[in-house]
Amino acid sequence: MLNYIAPANLVEWVENTAPYLFGAGPKEPAKRLIGQDFREILRSVKAGYVFPEGEAEYVEDYFALCLSAHHGTVASFIPTDVDSKIRGLLWRDNPSGESQRRMFDFVLGFMKWEMAEVSVRYTEIAKVGPVSGHNGEQLSVLMGGLATFLKNGDAEYSQKAYQAVDEELGREAIEFVEASHKKGCELDMLRLSAYLTHNVGDVDQGLSYWPKGELYEGPKVAFGRLAHENTKPYGGVFAEVAKLYKRVMAPEGHRNYPLRSIKGLRQTVDLLLPQSPFLDDWGRIVARHPGLRDEERADTLGALITGCRKLPGQRGYYRAIRGMLDELGSAKLDRLVGMQPNSVRKDYEEAEMRKMLAVSRESFEMSMRKLANNPSR
Repeated sequence: MLNYIAPANLVEWVENTAPYLFGAGPKEPAKRLIGQDFREILRSVKAGYVFPEGEAEYVEDYFALCLSAHHGTVASFIPTDVDSKIRGLLWRDNPSGESQRRMFDFVLGFMKWEMAEVSVRYTEIAKVGPVSGHNGEQLSVLMGGLATFLKNGDAEYSQKAYQAVDEELGREAIEFVEASHKKGCELDMLRLSAYLTHNVGDVDQGLSYWPKGELYEGPKVAFGRLAHENTKPYGGVFAEVAKLYKRVMAPEGHRNYPLRSIKGLRQTVDLLLPQSPFLDDWGRIVARHPGLRDEERADTLGALITGCRKLPGQRGYYRAIRGMLDELGSAKLDRLVGMQPNSVRKDYEEAEMRKMLAVSRESFEMSMRKLANNPSR
């Protein structure tokens, strides 16, 4: 109906990167997607769901599909790119204010979808619910709704959207403050610095879709540029978090392109990548997971070795290799190295690689804890 990617193609993309989300599927497609759980939505479209003919209803269900695709893949190796649709285009293309309200009510449910089947990158320290990079995607969608309701002159839903953004940012700030005051949570502080800096960046991205004008200035002042000069809201927590991120975690903020071609890594939730650089355990899982063939293990090792050279400053791939070494031992890892092209074997023998792999997990994590606690380092 509208000039979007076909729903079946979008679901095919999701299945390519997260096949574990589909299972047996429903016996028959849902009557409407809006209001369903993300797994039900994806499985219903795969089963042949027929979208409504009415434009507003079509947009609602397509919006529900995009949110499901995004939720299911944003922490996978190949995220499904529907950002522009859920942040702006689908809000704009819906001709009905009442329908836009239904979209927003659906977003509030979307924010409560479970995390365990789609990500291993989250913390739960302050008992305010899991905090992760997923929340940034949610915030950017809320910002799309807020702009829409301001434009519509819908005071009730403008207030709802504003409150939802404010509460989510406040919740994330509480999580970081709790981690920073709780003994033994230094590594979680670093993880959170990546999540929260990403999340307020998503708010800024959401704001980039907004028109100019006095009508929109209040939310921009309240929610915009929180990782930069806007230090008054939320006690300046996000600006401090961003400083920690830039000082310690920024080199880990790449998109893991070296690992995207390895299909074996996409087959199970067990192999989802944790927050880098804390990848020792993940390397151990890759080394022994029964769902991976040795050829896939070798491909993963080769991608990690190549990534160490291509991504200067990052530490996570070295840690993943060290995890594989700890799990397999030198002889078995050397056998996987022997399956690599000459150029990769040469990279593995470089002095920097040997130096980085000589660092134990305990020593590495101790150094990271010191970096979290000592701004001068």
